[in-house]
Amino acid sequence: MNTEVTPQSFLASLDADWSHLVNQVGACRLALRTELTPFEFLLDAIAHQHVHGRAAASLLRRLQEHFHGMPSPEALGHCPPELLRQCGFSTNKSAALIDLAQHALSGQVPDRQQALAMSDSVLIKQLTGIRGVGPWTVDMLLMFNLARPDILPIGDFGVREGYRKLRRLAVQPKPAELKQQGLAWSPYRSAASWYLWQATQILSNPDVAS
Repeated sequence: MNTEVTPQSFLASLDADWSHLVNQVGACRLALRTELTPFEFLLDAIAHQHVHGRAAASLLRRLQEHFHGMPSPEALGHCPPELLRQCGFSTNKSAALIDLAQHALSGQVPDRQQALAMSDSVLIKQLTGIRGVGPWTVDMLLMFNLARPDILPIGDFGVREGYRKLRRLAVQPKPAELKQQGLAWSPYRSAASWYLWQATQILSNPDVAS
């Protein structure tokens, strides 16, 4: 008899709400981006901040056209801000990209092998010192680039909204409350986050008593 525990089976066993959600969605299909280095992932994340996905893709395309591919930390660190603005990046994003490159050159942004050997807490502390990189961005790096299985981005709107729908709440939980609730989802909090993102699309809004 196969009794292998998977993220899907673990979460479905938690309670009736989780079982219903998991059965509706099916197997977890978290799309990893392990082909990028941590530096490239953070560059991509900064480009996507506060803009539509198509606009971010356009920014990155122009950047890669200039550098003939994703720029290295050395190339980006010596890039005049004016050139980045010509590619469409705002003044703030241009400054953030140059700061990212300088941190990479100083060794603060680890390569992939180094990052894999570092704990979540060390990476969060080390990388949030970079302009434009906050805890949410590092959570995305840990989850999608480094494939850490137990990450819960408590500041993510979609995850909190998914939990609101899962539990049929009137309002979203505060980050601290979601963190506490999420302890029960360990060691599969990355998968739980993915299911909660799906919940925002497939679960109806809860009926709120007046």
